[in-house]
Amino acid sequence: MPLQNKVKEYRTAAGINQQEFGRLVGVSRQTISSIECGDYHPSVLVALKIAKILKTTVEDVFEYVEDENE
Repeated sequence: MPLQNKVKEYRTAAGINQQEFGRLVGVSRQTISSIECGDYHPSVLVALKIAKILKTTVEDVFEYVEDENE
């Protein structure tokens, strides 16, 4: 999976549960769970909101890793 993230690590360090975090970001708890599992890649707007709420940069939370097989 080329897009990796540290949403869960940052969110738990901030002491915010998935339900509350989803409310702050403007998405459902299920969407937060899917992002954290890597099953869903957020839009640029959602990624920016996530980084702002977590008081960090998008680059700190999300990382593009090229697949060696491509």
